[in-house]
Parts: sequence; structure tokens; C-alpha cells
Amino acid sequence: MEGVMMRNAGDYGLAVRRADGTIVATRRRWVELFKCPWLRMRGLRGFPILIETLYNGIGSLNRSVALAEEGKDEDMSRWQTVLSMLLAVVVALALFVVAPHLLSIVMHWLSAGGDVDGLSFHLWDGFFKTCIFLGYIKLISILPEIRRVFRYHGAEHKTIHAFEKEDEVSAATAAHMSRLHPRCGTTFLLFVISISIVLHAVLVPLGLWLYTPENVVLKHSLTVAFKLLLIVPISALSYEVIRYAARLRGGLWAAVLQSPGLALQRLTTAEPEMPQLEVAVIALNEALDAEERERLVTVPYVKQDETDIL
Repeated sequence: MEGVMMRNAGDYGLAVRRADGTIVATRRRWVELFKCPWLRMRGLRGFPILIETLYNGIGSLNRSVALAEEGKDEDMSRWQTVLSMLLAVVVALALFVVAPHLLSIVMHWLSAGGDVDGLSFHLWDGFFKTCIFLGYIKLISILPEIRRVFRYHGAEHKTIHAFEKEDEVSAATAAHMSRLHPRCGTTFLLFVISISIVLHAVLVPLGLWLYTPENVVLKHSLTVAFKLLLIVPISALSYEVIRYAARLRGGLWAAVLQSPGLALQRLTTAEPEMPQLEVAVIALNEALDAEERERLVTVPYVKQDETDIL
């Protein structure tokens, strides 16, 4: 809250602006939950990285509140963070897997779509999933606090663009950059939804062709369970696609892969003001090594050294 987190390899910088206007920042270690080398291989690394990002994101969110409130120095325990992460995952699965499936069943009952082994069922499922996703973003953007978060999100992207230009990085130079970035998490979620629609439409009917329970409730329960299992390969594939798309520089294929995500970021980012850009530059400064920091120009801030709590 009121801050920015920037990751750099095994560390991340966190900067927060307090109510009195001062900025406090810290550098922390990125918690790796999966140590197996084969889980870092291409094609597999997407899901572990997604879980680690969620875990570290919840921890940094809690830490940002502690930094913003002077005198408060409390961290979530590991189990509190895990429970918060599990709750977030359950809510997300209920919204974007279970709810669209149930709504598609309703469309079948209304004779507006086919059964779960037909293409129309999964087209409805994808339609509802996309509507829920876009509606959720639009709904939370009404909240003033979330609108400020979107400004900080835009400041993060502008600062990264400035850094990638390999020139001096400051709030002033970042202000001229685009607030849209091809490696954004918003784009990743869009790829997850798009790829899930395609894979569900192909693999679910195939699975039901191999085995279809006679009981309707059991059939749909197994289908939902199968969709939940598919989250692992879907997130892994989405991660590789977004990295590939981000490397493209111009051309029709780059436009096809990048444009939808960049358009969606117009909802999840907002043009930041100079105070938000100052915080973003400081967060990047904390994340970088000493040699890389030479390019950065920051406003004065309070650096808080702390021991990582795992």
C-alpha cells in the first residue's frame, strides 16, 4: 500500500511513502519456495514462479503497511502468509473456474448452449470467465485506494522503461515513458485466461470421451477438478508465452501477442504523479546492485535495514 516492489534476481526492493511525505525503503530477500532445479526448467517454471510471486507479494503487501505506519514493525509469520495465499487462491478459483462453469451449466439448462462435452459449453465458459475478470478489475477501480494502487503500478512500468533505456533514471525521466509494459502480470493473467479457454475446449471433451460418469453431478465435479489440475500446465505455458512475446520487437506477430495485454493494462494502470514516480525509482534503487545504482537519481529517503523473516 502506498508503495512499489521491484524484484531483481534473488532480492527485491520495497519503497513506501508515509503519511508525512517521507519515503522509507528496504531491500529484502526473495523467498524461494521451490528448490528443485528441474522446476526452474523452461516449460515447468511458470507455476512455481506464480506461487512464489503470490507468496512474496502478500508478504510485501503486509510489510508495506508496517513501513507506512511509523513505529509498527510486524511481519506476518510464514503460516500467516501461507494461509493468506491459500485464501486468495481459493477465492480466485471460485471466481474464475467454478463460477464460469456453473453459469455455463445454466446456459445449457436454458438450451442456449451444449453440454460439457461440446464446444459451445466452453465458449460460454470462456465468455463468463472473461466478463468476470474484466468486471472485477472495473469494479475495484471504483475504490479510491485501488486507483492510487493503479498509479503506483503505472509508475513501476515507467521506471522499468527508463531503466531499460540505459540512460539516467529519475522520476523526471521516467515520467516521459509509457505506463504499459509487455511483461506485466496483467498480461500474464490474460494469457492464462486465453490459453485456458483453448485447452478446456480441447482436453475436457477428450477426457469425457475416454470416461464419462453416468451421474451428472459427478461428471461436472470431475470436470471442474480436471480444470483445476490444468492450472499447472496453463500457467507454465502462459509464462513462456509472455516471455517470448516481450522479446519481440515490432512486426505483426508482436502486435498480435502484445496488443491485447497492453490494452488491458489501460485498466490496471493509471498515469502516476511525481510522488509515485519518486517511490518507484527508490524501490528500483533498493533492488539493484551497487554498480547499477550509479544510473539512478533518487530523492532523499529513509533506508531501513532489516533481517528477513521467512
